[in-house]
Amino acid sequence: MNHLGNATSPYLRQHADNPIDWWEWGADALAEAERTGRPILLSVGYAACHWCHVMAEESFTDPAVAAVVNANFVAIKVDREERPDIDQVFLKATQALTGTGGWPMTVFCTPQGRPFFAGTYFPPTRRGPQPSFTEVITAIDEAWRNRRAEAEAGALAIAEALADAFVPSAGGTARMDVWKVQQQLSDAFDPINGGFGTAPKFPFPQVLDALLVKGEAASVDVAQRSLEAMARGGIHDQLGGGFHRYTVDASWVVPHFEKMLYDNALLLGAYTRGWRRTPDHDPTLRWQRERVARGIVGWLAREMRTEAGGFAASLDADSLDSLGQQHEGIYYCWTPELLTDALGAEDGEWAAQVFHVTNAGTFEHGLSTLQLRGNPDAERLARVSERLLSERFNRYAPFRDDKVVAAWNGWTIDALCNAAAVFGEPEWLELARAAAEYLWQVHVVDGRLRRTSLDGVPAGVGGFAEDYGAVALGFARLGGVLGQADWLDRAVQLLEVALELFGADDGGFFDAGADAEKLYARARDVADNPTPSGTSTLIEALRLVALMADRPDFVERADQAAVTVRGAVESNPQFAGSALVDALIADEARTGLRPAVAVVVGGDSEPLSDLVRATWRMAPVGTAVIAGPADTTGFAHHFEERVEPGVYVCRGETCFAPTSDLKELRTALWSRVGGVAAPKAAPAAGCHDDEDGDH
Repeated sequence: MNHLGNATSPYLRQHADNPIDWWEWGADALAEAERTGRPILLSVGYAACHWCHVMAEESFTDPAVAAVVNANFVAIKVDREERPDIDQVFLKATQALTGTGGWPMTVFCTPQGRPFFAGTYFPPTRRGPQPSFTEVITAIDEAWRNRRAEAEAGALAIAEALADAFVPSAGGTARMDVWKVQQQLSDAFDPINGGFGTAPKFPFPQVLDALLVKGEAASVDVAQRSLEAMARGGIHDQLGGGFHRYTVDASWVVPHFEKMLYDNALLLGAYTRGWRRTPDHDPTLRWQRERVARGIVGWLAREMRTEAGGFAASLDADSLDSLGQQHEGIYYCWTPELLTDALGAEDGEWAAQVFHVTNAGTFEHGLSTLQLRGNPDAERLARVSERLLSERFNRYAPFRDDKVVAAWNGWTIDALCNAAAVFGEPEWLELARAAAEYLWQVHVVDGRLRRTSLDGVPAGVGGFAEDYGAVALGFARLGGVLGQADWLDRAVQLLEVALELFGADDGGFFDAGADAEKLYARARDVADNPTPSGTSTLIEALRLVALMADRPDFVERADQAAVTVRGAVESNPQFAGSALVDALIADEARTGLRPAVAVVVGGDSEPLSDLVRATWRMAPVGTAVIAGPADTTGFAHHFEERVEPGVYVCRGETCFAPTSDLKELRTALWSRVGGVAAPKAAPAAGCHDDEDGDH
């Protein structure tokens, strides 16, 4: 009997009708493996995964395959988004055993959950040296029956060998040379296509954020050229807004079409910060950055918001064509004829040129992804895009994974608050507030955070380090923009629990809690992949909340954890962008630009006044901005004796005179206090004059 019908994961429910007797990971499944003495077939994937669907269709729906699996294995299905701890530890084993990893992930384990054989996708029939799935399960069954002791010994050795793989690598003893680290990123930059590395091409929003921190011209140029290339490429949904997961080519043309909430939350932040680093005398670039940011928020509000206010996890890569056949990317692609049918001859021809839609096509079957060419008339582009989007709504939409993931919603709340304050959009702030209310009402149960929910019902899986960090970050940011200290108090509450659950002896953090289910190893990874690591997320939240709530103990704890991620930054900064951001802010602090608290005291209840927006636009990365009327309470001492309207900036123990003058505000926000003299290049691009106070 298949056990997935009542799962809280839509991905697991997609397999509820499989003839394979799938179990959810848990005590019942492991007990069944122990009782029967059968090995475990562990299959890990997620709802938007194209190749997961392919393997399911080819093998998991095959009664002949099911007969072999059901007779000889305890089959367990795992949604990697719901159980990142299981995904992390078994991915490490898969990489160790095969030299690679990915999804679908197929792992064979002893009844005790120790891996002894692994792979990813297996086809239904042999393809050259790659065995079929049936060949694999038949061989594993035979090996287990005839050489069980050997398999168990191997599994124990693998588990013991991998124990050290979860210990962070140590950094150097001398002070980190952040300029050298940034140069490593510049060396990996693709000067022709933008971005980093070759195909497949990923966005790396945390790396782009890091390159924008100091304002040094060369690093900013690398970030801006990457943002530009992605904005124009097929990875960007030119009509509906938002970004796909990655591209299969180096030129950003053909994406892997799934759209993930976390990618878009992080990219919304990156494009907003990119806009702030774009000179006001370059209105075309500013328009493009803003167009991307508005497109992401539009997509979030229109297609990803659940009825209860949280944001859904993802949109599938696959959808149906007009004949009911499933294809990857069919929802997003066009031909010149389709454009003409939707727009008429004149606009159709114009759109084909602007979006580079050709008769030969840039994708499969003569279809083209949409890329933005040149600098078309903005009003015409908006009008044509709206008509094409309306036409696209008539197609079969991709499946939406409706589960709400705490961490991903936390990053989305943070990015929405940032973008709302910079662009002056109170509706975006309302989206953030509603999502935060959902998390607080549904995901916080008995003071502990739950990882996921579906249809307003929380799953039984507790939150992980990234969940606590991201939600606390979002709550604190929301409280600062709204001037509502209740959200800050909730952030403090979550962080105090997180310190108890995830703290490690070396000062860092595990990803799985101390009370979590025990696997063959305890999940811990300080690298970004593809979201910020749990450790870096907690560090960022601790630093922000420390400034807003005046908690020096949180700063001390963040400093301890920062030591544990240093090795990852120095060895491979491309996969440690979030930790690099923290290191760069710390380096700025060394030269006197310590993270400041900017308290905007207003004379009314308007949360996004001109002065609030100017402060958000000008503030260096790491600044805590709090806005509210003079009688605001609950933010430590920050509103005490501050009755006159204006911005009160304090950097450490040094406070500047309150001001409503933009030039004086800029000076206060960027003045270095003490420390070593800053390199000449850093402040030159740090801010620039313009009448709105933009940076």
